[in-house]
Amino acid sequence: MTNSLTLLFSSFLGFLQIYLILLLVRVSLTWFPNVNWYGQPFYSLSRLTDPYLKIFRGIVPPLIGIDISPILGFVLLQCIMQIANNVGLTSS
Repeated sequence: MTNSLTLLFSSFLGFLQIYLILLLVRVSLTWFPNVNWYGQPFYSLSRLTDPYLKIFRGIVPPLIGIDISPILGFVLLQCIMQIANNVGLTSS
């Protein structure tokens, strides 16, 4: 039973780490205005990451014309990762 939980938590953490990398790439690419978001692979990247980022766009207003809401998204995702890691360690 504990092996199953350990596998579940490690898989969940792996997914969150990959998603965090995708978010970092997405936010980094917004600094380049010549990126065509309707061409592949950028279209798939925006379809995967935009629903999560849109949650935070209404919470934090732009500051001096810069959207800082992804910072809140990164912090929340890393908190979830840390909690899942701690729960996974204590369950084994």
